[in-house]
Amino acid sequence: MEAIVLAGGFGSRLRQVVADVPKPMAPIAGRPFLEILLGSLAEKGFSRVVLSLGYMAEKISGHFGARFAGLDITYVVEDTPLGTGGATRLAATACAQDHVFVFNGDTYLDLEVDLLERQWQAKRHPIVVGRRVPDTTRYGRLVVDGDRITSFAEKGIAGPGLINAGCYVVATDALAQFPVNQPFSIETDYLVPEVARATVEVFVTEGVFIDIGIPEDYALAQTLLATR
Repeated sequence: MEAIVLAGGFGSRLRQVVADVPKPMAPIAGRPFLEILLGSLAEKGFSRVVLSLGYMAEKISGHFGARFAGLDITYVVEDTPLGTGGATRLAATACAQDHVFVFNGDTYLDLEVDLLERQWQAKRHPIVVGRRVPDTTRYGRLVVDGDRITSFAEKGIAGPGLINAGCYVVATDALAQFPVNQPFSIETDYLVPEVARATVEVFVTEGVFIDIGIPEDYALAQTLLATR
């Protein structure tokens, strides 16, 4: 299996805590976060990762090199910020398989990869990984009918619900209609129209989920991921 990891963001919300490295390299219990994420992907059966880089790219590529934890690693570096969609579109040009898992480089997700791969193989529809959380205010919500997504609700709705965990499985050419090196959002510019015109499925994970992008959750990750 093959994955794209989006690791090119500035990490502005975390800059007050970690200023000298890109956000995916922020130390968690003495290890760069991205080491924990890539190690997890290797354990789950991935053989190749395309790292999408931007800000301080050399600090990431210099650390991991061409191979880490049994993973073959390819680097794609954006010259200017491309957003989640543009970064995925560019990284997909370096992918070798017909479908790809897309992960955020600042989010740990203990994903049931075998079940998700099975769901993809059954119908080959785009899949958004969802996660139930106690409060969806910060994230927005997924509105679903069975295993099909019907709409995306905006952020600001309090209370428990199903959120987009920032992980996707798509055909490698799913974003081919967008020009390479054009900034766009995979959520707003691809998934929202795709939900309106075709089938986009949800896979609800029950695994550990934490986004280290804000100081409070970064602090929590120090203990939650210490033994990962």
